[in-house]
Amino acid sequence: MVKAIWNDTVIAKTEETEIVEGNRYFPPESLSKEYFLESGTQTVCHWKGVARYFTVKVGDRENVDAAWYYPSPKAGASKISGKVAFWKGIKIVT
Repeated sequence: MVKAIWNDTVIAKTEETEIVEGNRYFPPESLSKEYFLESGTQTVCHWKGVARYFTVKVGDRENVDAAWYYPSPKAGASKISGKVAFWKGIKIVT
């Protein structure tokens, strides 16, 4: 089981992730949706495409843009379509 943990709370867990550039991408159904707020932030990767972000909120703490995903990635990154990766202090435990 792979888990994403922030603020002592498991915010996502799954049996399988996709690893791209050292980041583990979690299937969207593995997220505990109550901890995720859509962000207006977008970035562009030259080979993956446009990334969108979530702010993670647990209790009264927010971790702005701490999760990202590619809703419509370029063909070379299709295996991570819609899957979510984390940074900014979110721990990944395997």
